Amino acid sequence: MPHQFNYSGERFADIQMLRYRLDGFGQLSLKQKIYVYCLSEATLWGRDITFDQMGRHNLRIRKLLEVVTDGYAQDGEYEQVRALEVYLKRVWFSNGIHHHYGGEKFIPRFTPDFLRKAILSIAPEKLPLAPGQDVEGMMEELFPVIFDPQIEAKRTNKADGQDLVATSAVNFYEGVTQKEVEEFYASKKDSEDEEPPSWGLNSKLVKEKGEVREVTWKLHGEYGKAIAHIVYWLEKAQQVAENEQQKEVIQLLLRYYTTGDLRDFDRYSIKWVESHEGDIDFINGFIEVYDDPMALKATWEGLVEYKDRVATKRTRTISDNAQWFEDHSPVDARFKKKVVKGVTANVVCAAMLGGGEFPATAIGINLPNADWIRAKHGSKSVTIGNITDAYNKAAHGNGFKEEFVIDKETLAIIEKYGDLTDDLHTDLHECLGHGSGQLLPGTDPDALKAYANTIEEARADLFALYYIADEKLVELGLLPDNQAYKAQYYTYLMNGMMTQLTRISLGNNIEEAHMRNRALIARWVEHNEPEAVKLVKVEGKTYLEINDYQRLRTAFATLLAEVQRIKSEGDYEAAKSLVEQYAVKVEPTLHQEVLERYAKLNLAPYKGFLNPRFIPMKDGKGNIIDFLIDYYESYDQQMRRYSRDYSIL
Repeated sequence: MPHQFNYSGERFADIQMLRYRLDGFGQLSLKQKIYVYCLSEATLWGRDITFDQMGRHNLRIRKLLEVVTDGYAQDGEYEQVRALEVYLKRVWFSNGIHHHYGGEKFIPRFTPDFLRKAILSIAPEKLPLAPGQDVEGMMEELFPVIFDPQIEAKRTNKADGQDLVATSAVNFYEGVTQKEVEEFYASKKDSEDEEPPSWGLNSKLVKEKGEVREVTWKLHGEYGKAIAHIVYWLEKAQQVAENEQQKEVIQLLLRYYTTGDLRDFDRYSIKWVESHEGDIDFINGFIEVYDDPMALKATWEGLVEYKDRVATKRTRTISDNAQWFEDHSPVDARFKKKVVKGVTANVVCAAMLGGGEFPATAIGINLPNADWIRAKHGSKSVTIGNITDAYNKAAHGNGFKEEFVIDKETLAIIEKYGDLTDDLHTDLHECLGHGSGQLLPGTDPDALKAYANTIEEARADLFALYYIADEKLVELGLLPDNQAYKAQYYTYLMNGMMTQLTRISLGNNIEEAHMRNRALIARWVEHNEPEAVKLVKVEGKTYLEINDYQRLRTAFATLLAEVQRIKSEGDYEAAKSLVEQYAVKVEPTLHQEVLERYAKLNLAPYKGFLNPRFIPMKDGKGNIIDFLIDYYESYDQQMRRYSRDYSIL
């Protein structure tokens, strides 16, 4: 690796590609490195599953575009060719034809006539034709999906008052209505079941000949060809696992992939959350439900990680004091856990990202998601340190804060404490926020429906915002003084009110759950504490102004208490009211201003990552003796290699 690591890769559309370093990987034993490698291979084999889940035409469109861009002689049509290449890069990035964050369908900047001409120049046997289909039939099927803005317009529709299932492009449902989905899963739930499975998590719901049924994603079922490769590499990983705990975790995951039984998934999740030995861990499976409008079906994702033992001291301090934070939370005592179980927190280095975590990834994760497992067995939380570090390194000196922060004094606080408080907010959100509180007996964990994800993210963020200003963090040595939290308060609210609007096209609503959560919190406190926080004009530009940080903290406490009540009681109408009033609509004049100011900085609003490539080094007998880490594969090279080497569906 060169002495000066280059964190930035190429830029296209609204995307900046970044690289992350594997610091500390060289200190792992050979057996540990092979373990990471096998888990990484299992991670890469899930890619096609995620593509198909995000839309039933995505895989064929991706394959078509890859063939055309690889084999078409441009013949002077540079602008059209370039537009096609950018479109393909966006499809790679989003695992489909819809924006990875906003969910709106991409508008091609090349013409149907150009694409038709390009397709007809390719030998038919190289094209992804469906069985019995000719080239004209393929174009007749796929062109409306690519070019007609009304067809599959939203990946995940969350608009109130519409049939969210029928109007969403995600491939979780076929031939069913929202009402039929709700009735199907309501019939499965037993109010007496204290350990309910996550109904619908690993299946597609279809209606055939008038009958509604599930098609399960498992080894000998839907996605079985890809899952077979995942299983193969998990079995390889099991042979070189660090300890018996890890081997048992993998065995339970293999059983779940084989049976598709959600009770097996719960058994795996419990063993996984109770497994703490060793340096290496992973996530592999159908996990998060953000992409499903009904918040039932899980997108496949993968992550391989190893511990950053130095940075983990910070998160361990937090998790060791989890009971204190729960006891002193400003929520109703009925909603607090009397005994906090097994909160485990680590700072980790990502070694491989896959599926729903690639190329865009989370910076922190807290699992499992089942409320009853959290209550009885605890949770695992990770902050992904090398991803956060890459973001910070790549953003250094880009002029963003100087443009949007109100004055030099506030900017100085952010420069001094911003990175520290960002990390600490993530730690509090993941380590404690998601694991805090409890549902009241009899509350349906799916009661909040389409609003569940936004409410849950708001709950975790409010927990973090409330406690980051607490003297306890200074006492624990996590913050240097009682002024540092102001950096987080300012940047969080600036983002929620203003700067996250750079990620939304003018005229669009806020769709993504995390963005809705931040808007909800920021706008609620602005509405309820106008003397403490407001937007002001300075020399014709809009800025956030905070006049009373302590009143702001009190406001966070009040909102946290209400959001926890909503979740604990399953108050759908209150969740709907909060989200629809504060989290969805965008003020157009402010939006236009923010976009214009941001455009002058020439920055990409979205970031994603290129994975490092593990190249096994072998001795004369074919035994692996070490790994060469290649950081500098280009985006095009990596995506085409993945499509060539890890595509089976």
